[in-house]
Amino acid sequence: MTTVQEKLSEHAQIAERIIGNLVHAKGPVVSPDGSMVAFVVGRVDMTKNKTFSQVWLAATDGSTAPRALTGGEYDSGPAWSPDGRSLAFTSKRGAKSDASDASTLHVLPVAQPGETRTIATMKGGVDGVKWSPDGRWIAFNSRTRHERYDAEDESWQAPRKIERFFSKLDNVGWIFDRPMHAYVVDADGTSEPRNLTPGEFQHDSIAWMPDSSGLVLSARRHDTWDLDFATALYSVSLDGEIKSLTGFSGNYGSPVVSANGSEVAFLGHDDSQTSPQNVHVGVVPAGGGEHRWLSRQLDRTFETTAGGSAVRWLDDSTLVAAAEDRGETHLFSVGLDGSAPKALTSGAITVNSFDVAGGTIAYAATSVDATGDIFVVHDGSPRRLTRFAQKYRSVAKPSTWERFTVPCADGSAEIDAWIMRPAGFDASSNYPVLLNVHGGPHTQYGESLFDEAQVQAAAGFAVIMSNPRGGSGREQSWGQSILGPLHKDAPGSGWGSVDVDDVLTVLDTTLERYPFCDRDRVGMIGGSYGGFMATWLAGCHGDRFKAICSERAVNNMLTEEFTSDISTIFRVEIGPSPIDAPEEYARISPIRFVRDITVPVLILHSEQDYRCPISQAEELFVAMRLLGKDVTFYRFAGEGHELSRSGSPVHRRQRAEIVLDFFAQHLA
Repeated sequence: MTTVQEKLSEHAQIAERIIGNLVHAKGPVVSPDGSMVAFVVGRVDMTKNKTFSQVWLAATDGSTAPRALTGGEYDSGPAWSPDGRSLAFTSKRGAKSDASDASTLHVLPVAQPGETRTIATMKGGVDGVKWSPDGRWIAFNSRTRHERYDAEDESWQAPRKIERFFSKLDNVGWIFDRPMHAYVVDADGTSEPRNLTPGEFQHDSIAWMPDSSGLVLSARRHDTWDLDFATALYSVSLDGEIKSLTGFSGNYGSPVVSANGSEVAFLGHDDSQTSPQNVHVGVVPAGGGEHRWLSRQLDRTFETTAGGSAVRWLDDSTLVAAAEDRGETHLFSVGLDGSAPKALTSGAITVNSFDVAGGTIAYAATSVDATGDIFVVHDGSPRRLTRFAQKYRSVAKPSTWERFTVPCADGSAEIDAWIMRPAGFDASSNYPVLLNVHGGPHTQYGESLFDEAQVQAAAGFAVIMSNPRGGSGREQSWGQSILGPLHKDAPGSGWGSVDVDDVLTVLDTTLERYPFCDRDRVGMIGGSYGGFMATWLAGCHGDRFKAICSERAVNNMLTEEFTSDISTIFRVEIGPSPIDAPEEYARISPIRFVRDITVPVLILHSEQDYRCPISQAEELFVAMRLLGKDVTFYRFAGEGHELSRSGSPVHRRQRAEIVLDFFAQHLA
């Protein structure tokens, strides 16, 4: 009898082995006394085409084995009660599917036997759960839905009246008529949740005042927020009084209040009109006023590609936060005196989430061949609490890689790069090469498990990755080097300039340095901004490649700035608006080189991609098809911009199979 696995192609089997066995531990939260850590374990179930999650528990001293605490399919977001005897967590118990917005909030006894109690059911979801210090309340974020969502179906819904930008969000949908609000509910579940921030504005990042009198949160509540892009910090009392703590010229978020209630630590920067910027750790008086920056002596961003950007109080004079550093992401201690931050972790890892309580630091980390595991900092060195990575290695057999550096062509600096050798590597053989370019552009490739590269290497390709100028993990000037030449504050050379030079320099150096890389069989793949680079390279440097995959790409920057879910935001990178300088947006649009494309191009895009709308792919396909070019176009239904990272497991497998088949055909 033929099994399902036997029916899959060789490339689909590779993708299923690497994607279908993914298990990650992340999101640790430490008990108030520092003795226990709760965390979330997510696992892919290819048979059910779902990604499930449960809350787990472990002793921070390693004295007991980690164990699953909940048995739901979509349990997450654990939060400790102040006495450490109970855990609140979110779920979708009773929801018809994981795609539903509806979520439930529960409390589970930990210190003694007891039943799980349902505290709230919210049609707009539950996120950011925080227990009040006195144990009486639980605060959380939820979307407050307009009455139109109660209609039988869309044919009965009233039309949407759009008055501001940023009315919808990729992978979320419409948000202006479902604003994120701050709610509180009695911890014993005896009352209905109460909305503290009703109205049109969006709120997130809840923190409690130490006396439980109210919250501190970040929000865009000023009238011009969708024009100036500023985010401020606010205090919100339990009776609904709202007061701003910062000004409205920067971006300030992720607040956490000191134990004595005098200061609020946060992450941010001061100029909402220029992006990218390295995000830093700051503090502001709890009553509002002038803020000061604490981490500026480390010119790295504390807003990380891996997620989990946060700041925590270690003690009265020290904070902990995560920062990127040339492909790695580490925890740093940050002193209130503004001295240079000190690394708390080391090695080729990426910390993607962490927490601090009771003097204990717990974090989740991954590496190039390891899924996420939970660690605690013990006597200055890490103690591993879970071993999901070990199991993943045994079944998925992920590859490692080699890091190297390449001088920029203009001699100004050096570029961080990595090469992953193909599975079954034989130094005497030659292998086809796949050059990968990341999205962003202000993100980084780094020391974390990247399943796309793993799939490529397992299929027999030599994989090249790098962090060219414009990316993160470096000094701020590196990230700002490709801002538009017309930018009033930080003019750079623009997209498609030194970033292209860096990528091609890395490719040339790799082909010269590693003789097993076949210079006559080179392909290239990139998504989002990497897709922009793919289309640009196809039109301007197509003779360097045998095939190119342009995925969820920006192909026409002018139409992108009018149709994206973040329309109008690109001017903080380019400088002028598309109304004032349409020619500048057209100049950096790779579709203008479509007549020069001679290399076969694979286009991948999602039907519900709001970040780079599918019209970006349609423009490229129509132009190439009319010109008689070699183009193949795949559209994924029901997916957004994050298809390759958080799409359905089956779609992720199908995507990988399409990519491998395409390059196997053209690089054979």
